[in-house]
Parts: sequence; C-alpha cells; structure tokens
Amino acid sequence: MKWVKRQVRWKPGDSASAHFGLITDAHNRGFKILLSVLGEPGDTTSDKFPAYATFVGDLAGAGADAIEVWNEMNIDREWKSGSISPANYVPMLQQAYNAIKSKNAGTLVISGAPAPTGFFGGCGGGGCDDKPYIEGLVAAGGLNYMDCLGIHYNEGLMPPTQSSGDPRGSSDHYTRYYQTMVDTYYNAAGGRKKLCFTELGYLSGQEWGTLPAGFMWKPPYNLTVAEHAQYLGEAARLSRDQGKVRLMIVFNVDLTTFGSDPQAGYAMIRLDGSCPACDTLRAVTGGG
Repeated sequence: MKWVKRQVRWKPGDSASAHFGLITDAHNRGFKILLSVLGEPGDTTSDKFPAYATFVGDLAGAGADAIEVWNEMNIDREWKSGSISPANYVPMLQQAYNAIKSKNAGTLVISGAPAPTGFFGGCGGGGCDDKPYIEGLVAAGGLNYMDCLGIHYNEGLMPPTQSSGDPRGSSDHYTRYYQTMVDTYYNAAGGRKKLCFTELGYLSGQEWGTLPAGFMWKPPYNLTVAEHAQYLGEAARLSRDQGKVRLMIVFNVDLTTFGSDPQAGYAMIRLDGSCPACDTLRAVTGGG
C-alpha cells in the first residue's frame, strides 16, 4: 500500500499551512498522501469558491500528491440544501483544479465522490442520486477539471465478482455491488476518466455480534471478518486488472469507534489487533 488518505476540514479564512504537517508526515513514512478537503454545507455558495480554491492550491504547493475536491456533495449533509446540483459544483471544481495545477502540476485532482444512493429517485436541489449526479457532472463539463472521477463504495454484502444475490430490497440496484458501481461511473464518463476510490470498505460486526440498525443489512452482523478480508482483496484485484480504476483507498485501516457509526467494523485492523485483510491485499499488491 503506497497511499494514505486524510480528511481536511476547511472554512473561509483558514490557512492551509496548518495542515502541511500531514503532508510531511506521510512523506516521511514513505507514503503518497490524498487530502480530501471538505467543509460545512453553508460554505458551498459560489462566493466562497475562490477562498476554497486558494486553500487547496496551497496544499498542492506544499506537496499534496492528490486532492479530493469536497465530499458527497449530492446530499444535504455536505452541500447546502436547495442548491444541490452538479452544475453548481462544477465551478468549485474548476476553480480548485486551476489553483491546484498552477501550484503543482503533478498533484492529482479527484472530483468529490458522491454518496451512493437511490433514495431521491432522481435529482433535485434537496438531494440527488449519484448516477444522475455523475451524469450531470459530465454534461456540465466537469471532466475537463479532474484527473480522476471520485467514487465511494461501502455497502457491499456480496463478493465483488458477483452482481446479483444481495438479500436486501432493491437487490438489483447498482450501488449494491462493486462491479455495477464501477461500470455505472465509468460508463457515465464515457471511459474518458479512470475512477479513484476515495473510500471502499466492507462492514463486519462479527466481533460485537451485532450492528446498529442503520447498518444492519444482513443479520446478525452483515459479514464475517474472513469475508471482509476476502472481499477487500477481490476488490483490489479487480481494480488492478480491469483498467478502470486508478486509485483505491480502503476505508479504513484502524479506526476504533463502534457506535451509531460503526467505523471499527470496516477497519482492516480488527478488535484483537489482527489484520486478515493485510494478507488478502498483500496477495494482490505483491507487498512484502
């Protein structure tokens, strides 16, 4: 594994220099670093875009190897309700791209990954399903201002090699499966940009014997730890072999929170300190 991802929270008036240490630390440890730069929904109005662009440009100038421009901007938890639209996001992306490339042409610019969802039944100012959002992003010229199309995948219950059999309702929805997620995004971009997974994870609550209701997709705890490890390895293999994916960030390495948001259930390093996924990923990456 050659990359590490860190989130950086921005608000108008912030100095990027407060985060330069993240870049230095990653490089000192032998990693390239992806910074996912996001802020409050109220700061997604167009008058704030120049300040945001300056901020991410300064991060690029300090040596950030990749920058994700915002996060899950198709939902009102991340973008101002009433103005959710790919046409409103593209000007932010354009200004950020130009600022980043002016400071460091080698910094990879990744479009913000939408939240995978079919909840909204389309696209409107209050929220947008990810497929029409990506299609709108492409139609608005967004591919001109990215090196890579951001994507999240974190609700899988089936092996990445399968595209059917999910036990939940809407079992044929593309967000249920690794392959249909990849194909949906890649095809929406007409194959003109590869995908960058800024989050890819499989959730197992086996050690706790349960999961919070909002994450309980297959009782009693979704996946076994062995399945979690197997599926991460298979996803990495497919990402490597199919030529559609440029970067894959595993969510996550070692988070320990297990509450209403069971982050530890996604972690590669499990509750007992073991890391079964390290072995399955090593088999794909050829690491020592």
